[in-house]
Amino acid sequence: MPISRTFVGAGLALTAALAAAPASASPAQHTPAAHAAASPAQHASVGQDAFTFAVIGDVPYGAAARAAFPGQIQQMNEDDLRFVAHVGDIKDGSSECSDAYFAAVRSALDTFEHPLVYTPGDNEWVDCHRTNNGAYDPLERLATVREVFFPVPGKTLGATMPVRSQAALGLPENVAFRHNRVAFAVVNVQGSNNSLQPWTGRGLSEPTTAQLAEVEHRTAAVVEQLRTTFAEARQRHDRAVVVLTQADMFDPSQLAAAQADPAAVSGFRAIVAALAEEANRFDGPVYLVNGDSHAYAADAPLAAGSPWLGVYGTPAADDLRRVTVDGAANATGYLRFTVAPNAAGTDDVLEWEAVPFAS
Repeated sequence: MPISRTFVGAGLALTAALAAAPASASPAQHTPAAHAAASPAQHASVGQDAFTFAVIGDVPYGAAARAAFPGQIQQMNEDDLRFVAHVGDIKDGSSECSDAYFAAVRSALDTFEHPLVYTPGDNEWVDCHRTNNGAYDPLERLATVREVFFPVPGKTLGATMPVRSQAALGLPENVAFRHNRVAFAVVNVQGSNNSLQPWTGRGLSEPTTAQLAEVEHRTAAVVEQLRTTFAEARQRHDRAVVVLTQADMFDPSQLAAAQADPAAVSGFRAIVAALAEEANRFDGPVYLVNGDSHAYAADAPLAAGSPWLGVYGTPAADDLRRVTVDGAANATGYLRFTVAPNAAGTDDVLEWEAVPFAS
């Protein structure tokens, strides 16, 4: 695909911002098996009141991914999308969390021509205590992320789309919006046990008082956002609720550790409990879309018989569906979601497919 001069320039700036860092290890590249890959030109036009959106996450990781990122943005710009969501991790976990890198990524994200909804990942603040990340204070990095990427509360990056934010609570990254009777909530939930792991890169072996206070405040805000979104969706008779976040709270590679020690996922407990309760009260499907674990998955993590029910101590929530987007080395495309028209008469309000990047 031809890349305009503007996007080439953005790619050079992004590549120059940081020296290359090794990408995190991840499973072999693959295409979501349940959904056929397609290019934007192959898509049939959707119904008048249907719409599409794209989700990416855990990208760009490393120098090659940073160089390719502007062309990938251009490809999404050329697709017929209502908006794009980035579910966090704009860098790998082994590179510096510098102001220069944040500014370079912000410049690249500004080239989105669709509204861009972004929620931070742990690599850009939680894990910045690591020595190879610069041994930063994660709370200082979180404040910087908010300054760089959320300077105007209620305004998306890229094109402007109305969203309601929790800026009054100090969380401008938590937003809610609605399209065609589908309610969306974007919430800051982090890997690394929702930021409860000690900042070992700063010589600490236990969470600090400030760290615990941040987790408590942010978790309460997330639960409030979920409760409000579901209450409004019920009142308006919405067809579905979509929750977008970074953390994979049902990562199968972490199941054994969580079963052996449920405290390993204690930072997610209140959020999972709220999701389960609200999903059971809502008359329609609930979609949890996340990144973090880098490997595509689509399942019902709290369905009857799921081992996660014992880990989190929640009742079954059969209508909660989890979709994890590919990331890191697997980030060779984006997930394109199609929302069914109102008259479709289907329980599957959302369908999705992998769209490979051309470059």
